[in-house]
Amino acid sequence: MLHWVHSILRSAKLVHLAGLGFALLLCSSFAYCQIIQPKFHVVAIAEAGGIHKPFVDAAKIWLAHEAQADGFSIEYIENTDKIDDAFLSKYQLFLQLNYPPYAWTPAAAAAFRRYIEEGRGGWIGFHHATLLGEFDGYPMWPWFSTFMGGIRFTKYIPTFVSGKVIVEAPSHPVMRNLGGSFEINDEEWYTYDKSPRPNVHVLASVDENTYTPATSIKMGDHPVVWTNEHVKARNVYIFMGHHAELFQNNAFTTLFHNSILWAAQQ
Repeated sequence: MLHWVHSILRSAKLVHLAGLGFALLLCSSFAYCQIIQPKFHVVAIAEAGGIHKPFVDAAKIWLAHEAQADGFSIEYIENTDKIDDAFLSKYQLFLQLNYPPYAWTPAAAAAFRRYIEEGRGGWIGFHHATLLGEFDGYPMWPWFSTFMGGIRFTKYIPTFVSGKVIVEAPSHPVMRNLGGSFEINDEEWYTYDKSPRPNVHVLASVDENTYTPATSIKMGDHPVVWTNEHVKARNVYIFMGHHAELFQNNAFTTLFHNSILWAAQQ
């Protein structure tokens, strides 16, 4: 019976089961079964299509295995229509998988702000979560800009370059087992109108002198992983998140894993 259960969990159905947030039913025999309740519940808002869909698809596969290994449930939404206080109260962690900080319903924006400011749950945002400015006919969300350290998006590197990420806070739980630095290949590295450093706790930054191939698109002090300690919610922003190949990068998956376990704590 165990072999049958494990085979299912290793199959593509693993993504479906994790997405539905079901408790795992483990059976050592037909006569004895044990229901293992999730340790915590995660909701992820993910872009439904576009250039980041491969990253989102790879994230769902990786998160399904992570949910099984670390004992949490995960569900997905593709817009903010469902988000209000009651909806968010079901989850201890909110993942923003490349979903931008615009086009949120007013109710969702207000509920999310309370969730973060009052520490009702944790948050991890990736890549597109700092696409802050006037985009697609939507205005800037000033609160989200403040949450991200008071920044505004300016440019990105369209040709993609590789770079070395420098760990600045090795003792922080999010940076555990990452050493002093790690490599990220073929990323489009955003730049902002200013560094968020004065307003956030920077956990890692990219050394722009290591960009390969070289590019003139730089911002100087360039944080890429940080947490805002001015709100009650445990939160982590991770800039990297364009390519699906990131899930083959052990440093990136270690960073993601650490962030989940840390940010989900209440």
